[in-house]
Amino acid sequence: MKAILYSTHCPCCETLEERLREAEIEYTVVSDTDQILALGITHVPILEIGGQQMNYPAAMRWLNERKTSHEN
Repeated sequence: MKAILYSTHCPCCETLEERLREAEIEYTVVSDTDQILALGITHVPILEIGGQQMNYPAAMRWLNERKTSHEN
C-alpha cells in the first residue's frame, strides 16, 4: 500500500508520519506548500491512499482501525 502524506512538518504532521512508520506503510511526503495549495489542500496533514484524502482525525481513525483489524 502506497500513501502520500501532505505535510508542513507541524506537530500533527509529525505524529501522523510516526504512526505510518509504526504501521509499516510505505509513503511519500509532499511538503511543497505551492504544490499542496495547487491541489486545493488548505489544511495539513492530509493522508491520501488510493485517491482518497483523509484529514488528520480521519487518518488517525483509519490507522487505529487498521491496527485493530491486524491484531485480531
